[in-house]
Amino acid sequence: MIKIAIDAMGADHGVQPIIDGLFAAFKREVFFAYLVGDRELIKQHLKVTHKNIEIIHCDDYIRMEEQASTTTRRKESSIYVAMELLKNKQADVLISAGHSGATMSLATLRLGRIAGVLRPAICTMMPTIKKRPSLILDAGANTDCKPEFLKHFAIMGYEYARNVLGYSNPRVGLLANGEEDSKGNELTKEAFKLLRPYSFFKGNVEGNDIFNGSVDVIVCDGYSGNIVLKASEGVASSVFALLRDEIKKSPLAMLGALLLKPSFRALKKETDYAEYGGAPLLGVNGNVIISHGKSNARAIECAIYQALKTKKTEINQEIARAFEQEV
Repeated sequence: MIKIAIDAMGADHGVQPIIDGLFAAFKREVFFAYLVGDRELIKQHLKVTHKNIEIIHCDDYIRMEEQASTTTRRKESSIYVAMELLKNKQADVLISAGHSGATMSLATLRLGRIAGVLRPAICTMMPTIKKRPSLILDAGANTDCKPEFLKHFAIMGYEYARNVLGYSNPRVGLLANGEEDSKGNELTKEAFKLLRPYSFFKGNVEGNDIFNGSVDVIVCDGYSGNIVLKASEGVASSVFALLRDEIKKSPLAMLGALLLKPSFRALKKETDYAEYGGAPLLGVNGNVIISHGKSNARAIECAIYQALKTKKTEINQEIARAFEQEV
């Protein structure tokens, strides 16, 4: 049975969405969960016992406003204890919707990197018109990058798309300000040269290619990737808010909206971050899923499904094999 360590502390909406998401996942999948955090607080929300849940008590947790650099000294914090469960093979996967910087730094320091990987990367899924998600990485782990980092992100993204998502021949693009080979800044121009020999590399792509399905993996530095991610979330929520306001202005539009309600519901689901659960941190010696700080119960539920699939496909072993061939 797969064992998942869940950092129950530090998320924007507290413990309740984590508990609700956990029990929703239990209805579909069989697994064991370690809930790591304040025992009394967790019990207040848990309400019922479950044979596949164990609470691991911690007095401390990393607040969102705190510096990630303090994490290594906070050995009684929930994320540190959860990471130790993963490191010591007591858990197979870790999920956290708490301080993402703390999770990333601890994963790198306590688990170590896969041999050959220079920097781990956050890999997040984005909706496309082709009805199959694209991947963008790095989505925030590395603000400043070297060309070699982007090359490694491309290899890891390709392996994740092929092994976890089941894409037969994933295509990888390098995010730039134009499709021409000469476009981009100094970082992307040098990364282009390193990626050119790979058969999976399509070349430069633009921002719209993230959503049109022309490529499966989009590679960029963490600064750009995080801006793209947050901007996309903002656009999606703004479009739905504007659409709702316009519909309310006209009785005829409201009638049309009722007729199109199933389509609107499907579209909202397609663009909802919660449906993708969380973002795997690729390149470390362990399965780590970083969920959004504002995760609701559905996001936690989907993060659990993603965690189970990540473990079942043994993606870290596939990445390790890919980098062995790079030597």
